[in-house]
Amino acid sequence: MSIATSNDVDAEFLALPLHALADAALSAARAAGAQHADLRVHRLVTQSIRLRDGRVEAISNATDLGFAVRVIVDGTWGFASHAALTPETAAEVARRAVTVATTLRALNRERVELAAEPRYDNVHWVSAYDVDPFTVPTADKVAVLQDYSGRLSAADGVDHVTASVLQVKEQTFYADTAGSAITQQRVRLHPQLEAITVDAAAGVFETMRTLAAPAGRGWEYVTGADGIWDWNAELAQIPGWLTEKVQAPSVEAGPTDLVIDPTNLWLTIHESIGHATEYDRAIGYESAYAGTSFATPDKLGTLKYGTPIMHVTGDRTEVHGLASVGYDDEGVAGQRWDLVREGILVGYQLDRVFAPRLGLERSNGCSYADSPHHVPIQRMANVSLQPDPETDTSTAELISRVENGIYIVGDKSWSIDMQRYNFQFTGQRFFRIRDGKLDGQLRDVAYQATTTDFWGAMEAVGGPSTWRLGGAFNCGKAQPGQVAAVSHGCPSILVRGINILNTRTEAGQ
Repeated sequence: MSIATSNDVDAEFLALPLHALADAALSAARAAGAQHADLRVHRLVTQSIRLRDGRVEAISNATDLGFAVRVIVDGTWGFASHAALTPETAAEVARRAVTVATTLRALNRERVELAAEPRYDNVHWVSAYDVDPFTVPTADKVAVLQDYSGRLSAADGVDHVTASVLQVKEQTFYADTAGSAITQQRVRLHPQLEAITVDAAAGVFETMRTLAAPAGRGWEYVTGADGIWDWNAELAQIPGWLTEKVQAPSVEAGPTDLVIDPTNLWLTIHESIGHATEYDRAIGYESAYAGTSFATPDKLGTLKYGTPIMHVTGDRTEVHGLASVGYDDEGVAGQRWDLVREGILVGYQLDRVFAPRLGLERSNGCSYADSPHHVPIQRMANVSLQPDPETDTSTAELISRVENGIYIVGDKSWSIDMQRYNFQFTGQRFFRIRDGKLDGQLRDVAYQATTTDFWGAMEAVGGPSTWRLGGAFNCGKAQPGQVAAVSHGCPSILVRGINILNTRTEAGQ
């Protein structure tokens, strides 16, 4: 069985001895006493290209290939991995994983029980993209970035330009003792340009960068051939925006009505909802890296996260989403589910271990490991705020409702506490709103709130035409540290009376 796609898994990956490795590892694990075993072959191919002022600064290529075996012996996990893809090594690694589980059994205080999942027999899944970036000559990629850089550099007021694109192809083969065998391939990339102006006399500089989000797309996204991002228009506008930003007045601190663009809001969702609804954080199981969560299970079904128009989903199936998969790293099919419905906390992100602890019969497919040598852990799905389902309210209409406020576009710096509750965020561009219309830019803006106060001040959400995917390549978690790519979709929103800080004043300048 195969999932319908215009692409297939690369022949180079399919030529690896995937099934032979699985047969050897799973048979050896059973014979050594494992009640459950799974094997994951993981290949990660990356290329990073970076230019400064149109000149190549760095090009790096890397391939990480290996396999891992997980086992459960008497309710205890065991794990081992290796880089040599031979059946003999796979069998030895499986026996080593059983030894690890047996050794740790005396220390285990919580018996591992996995939620059930249907068997998937020899299925393939490939993410949606048109042009595999790894089939495009590197010189052609550099030429595109040089063209874009040249357009910015030629403009008045632009002193320096950086340009980069990070590309990833991720391939996995999963098999377990229940009979599943799953082969997948995902492609993602992140293009970015930034214009910089320098005031040498004052010893200060200012920046303005493109807002195209990282995406589960191919090279067509970078060239604009798919029509998703208008590079020509944005590159033409950035120098003017940058000049205006340098000359803009500093913001006046205090409670302010905000219209927040999806290019900024996605990061607020990531920090205040995405991490807060990870179940392992909510129960204190994950705390050393970036803390726990205020949204604890005793509040499930009662916590007023925001206003009744707030509807947030977890989704492993969103087309072009960075966290989208056919199946997770425990062989669970991708799903979509509610996290916040009508403003109330109603769900969490889970893997096969945590689902039973919450009383659920099935995981919602949030297990992932970023390397063949790392243990799969519960990771974030594409967590998204849904648009108004009844009225296609535009961003301009939201702005028209504001007498005196700020329209915020693009993300920049952020800060949030260890329980995902107290936060502040800045942005790329801040436009003053006067009498329902944009009236020039402002500088030195940050907005500050608690999670529930912020979402509780949301008066309106934009319609489907304003909804857009944002996201990041580098969401960090766990020790040893792992990174994962994740998208967050959202419309524009209107929030009332949010506290604005003047960052220059806060810095004592």
